[in-house]
Amino acid sequence: MEKMWSGRFSAGASNLLDQFNASIMFDRKLYREDIEGSLAHAAMLAKQGILSDDELSQIREGLSQVKEEIESGAFEWKISDEDLHMGIEKRLTAIIGDAGKKLHTARSRNDQIAVDFRRYVLRKNLEIVEGLKLLMNEVLVVASKHTQTLVPGMTHLQHAQPINFAFHLSAYLSMFKRDIERFENSHERNSVSPLGCAALAGTPHNIDRDMTAELLGFKSVSINCLDTVSDRDFALEILFNISTMMMHISRLSEELVMWSSYEFRFVELSDEYSTGSSIMPQKKNPDVPELLRGKTGRVYGSLMGLLTVMKALPLAYNKDTQEDKEGVFDAVETAQISLEILKEAIKTMQVKAEYMKNACKIGHLSATDLADYLVQKCNIPFREAHFITGKAVAKSEELKIDLSDIELRYLQEIDSRIGEDVLEFLSITNSMNARTSAGGTSTKRTEEQLAFFRNFLEK
Repeated sequence: MEKMWSGRFSAGASNLLDQFNASIMFDRKLYREDIEGSLAHAAMLAKQGILSDDELSQIREGLSQVKEEIESGAFEWKISDEDLHMGIEKRLTAIIGDAGKKLHTARSRNDQIAVDFRRYVLRKNLEIVEGLKLLMNEVLVVASKHTQTLVPGMTHLQHAQPINFAFHLSAYLSMFKRDIERFENSHERNSVSPLGCAALAGTPHNIDRDMTAELLGFKSVSINCLDTVSDRDFALEILFNISTMMMHISRLSEELVMWSSYEFRFVELSDEYSTGSSIMPQKKNPDVPELLRGKTGRVYGSLMGLLTVMKALPLAYNKDTQEDKEGVFDAVETAQISLEILKEAIKTMQVKAEYMKNACKIGHLSATDLADYLVQKCNIPFREAHFITGKAVAKSEELKIDLSDIELRYLQEIDSRIGEDVLEFLSITNSMNARTSAGGTSTKRTEEQLAFFRNFLEK
């Protein structure tokens, strides 16, 4: 089959080249953006007198028919057409004749794909933001019930200080808020129209780039055409943003895996979002969070793949950038289903507050509180207080009890300056609520944090 660009060639492309060169079987996902871009371009050409009103009308009717054929499944995608642009243009020309051949005036496939792909990425930025907001809302629902539910706060995966479960979940709300801001910032920064850059240097035709930018929803037109047709920063940004978001999801997933184990029993995932074993009837496996961890590596691969493609490309457009889309498509789909299933898993999980509270009695979580008591109430330098507290922990270990349960007499044997009021400081609940500094874990501060995130989502 003759190519639209074949005038300069004396021999046709081989079937092998067609298979290797074509992107139509995956870039056809952009058909909507491509048709909308063509409609805007045609309207601008007509306004500038490059197309007649009759030709514009024919193009609009023809593209409407092409869109209907694609969405009904009647459209035939052919590898020999190379990409969706050529496939759609050939079908349009077959429907309306010569008017279809005029559509590509003052336009190159270079700026055409830049428009299509950029608009797809901009749209997906906002869709992912909506998915993140739905996830945050579900986390907020769970967190609001547990501002007084004690759970061990950890460092190095060792019990450190008592916190409440809502405070722990609020840490993930902070991460997801940053994710939203990254996607929104990327959308704002990359809302720049490439249309009218043509191959790389602009066009001698009297076009109106501002008009097409407005019709397509861009905030402005690009500054330099040479950069624009080869720029894929917007694609790298969404891959980075997805990778960072998935890293946050993976961290939460890791904790869900641990928390749902018999060693923790902090939560139980619902049967709807768990699986069993083919050989062990008793098993209930946390496959959802495990898969979320695994899919994080998948989107990292897409980011590294495109960074590698772009790292040494000379200006302007190069065929290498045909490799930009499949990784983005896959990462976007992975991100969206990950957000949805994590939201449902959190919505349906059971929080086991009693196990969390019991775990707070392991690891001497009120040790820091004893040291703070010695500094505040006994005027003992912190380094000395640290040493005294260490001896109190050792005594608790010897007695096989938690520091929060130690009797006053044992503490006074270690240091006579310790008074009866120390027992209030050693209370796990009091320890959690004592941390009233901004951003702290006290119930009051945690409720302030949850209110902050509610206000953020309502904006």
